[in-house]
Amino acid sequence: MVKVIKAPAPLENGTSVYLAGSIGMGSAGNWQTRVEQALSESDRNFLIFNPRRDDWDSSWTQDISNLQFKEQVEWELSAMEQASIIAMYFDPSTKSPISLLELGLFARTGKLIVCCPTGFWRKGNVDILCKRYGVKQVESIQELVHTIDRNLKILLVESMFERTDWKTKGER
Repeated sequence: MVKVIKAPAPLENGTSVYLAGSIGMGSAGNWQTRVEQALSESDRNFLIFNPRRDDWDSSWTQDISNLQFKEQVEWELSAMEQASIIAMYFDPSTKSPISLLELGLFARTGKLIVCCPTGFWRKGNVDILCKRYGVKQVESIQELVHTIDRNLKILLVESMFERTDWKTKGER
């Protein structure tokens, strides 16, 4: 069963996917819902962390002194750090400066999957960074969903083996 956790709800432990990428203060299409729906067809148990907050108020001052804004940013950072997979989408109709920042921050973690379609204003930068740090790239949201699903399958099988007690100490 898939469980979606949206900001600012408390995070839960378990195999998880964080939906990073374009929101653009609401100007980007709601690609997160499309990915959630596609992944919800899975019979596997995992979490989806979605930063697209239902009660977001675009009038909030983006300043550390604004408690709602600070809570949102801290939730996002904690969720990305905890996530098993970070799926990142760059909507060509946005600039997505925060997503670019997050790409740089998490490029070396080995858990990013990036979809940066032709037309995104800094696609060249994204492509070079992904190639340099071995970040998996896909061409479409459909391929993003497929790659997430494949990686989840691998992670869930690996976690089953980690839970078995037939291994002796030191074989991990």
